[in-house]
Amino acid sequence: MKKSHIIGIIVIALAIGIIMTSVGDASTYVSFEEAIERAQDGDETKVHVVGRLKKDAQGHIVGMNYDPLVDPNYFSFTLVDTNRFEQRVVYFNPKPQDFERSEQVVITGNMKQDVFVADKILLKCPSKYVEKEVQQ
Repeated sequence: MKKSHIIGIIVIALAIGIIMTSVGDASTYVSFEEAIERAQDGDETKVHVVGRLKKDAQGHIVGMNYDPLVDPNYFSFTLVDTNRFEQRVVYFNPKPQDFERSEQVVITGNMKQDVFVADKILLKCPSKYVEKEVQQ
């Protein structure tokens, strides 16, 4: 066998190894109902859930709990997924900046007992570059 063939086989083997490890870490987008089912089946893989914050008629966020003087690394809130299923979410880090302004929230984590424990929170905030009406 030529040296170029051996090097080619090694490169292919490394590429397959990298692909296999990244596929194992990938998580999927699910609803809270599916996340609950996975947890009941013993599946502890991380999942993404997309939702909106629960708000009252005046537009205030309902169920948000964050007191940095008591515990700066405990933040909880209620999220409503795309199927309108409400779930309590706990995040063991400080509250993200501009959380109240977010239109949509993507959380990564898994169910633990009756709450969703989030590892990451991604906020989809309204664009600050929206054109304003020009006064004539």
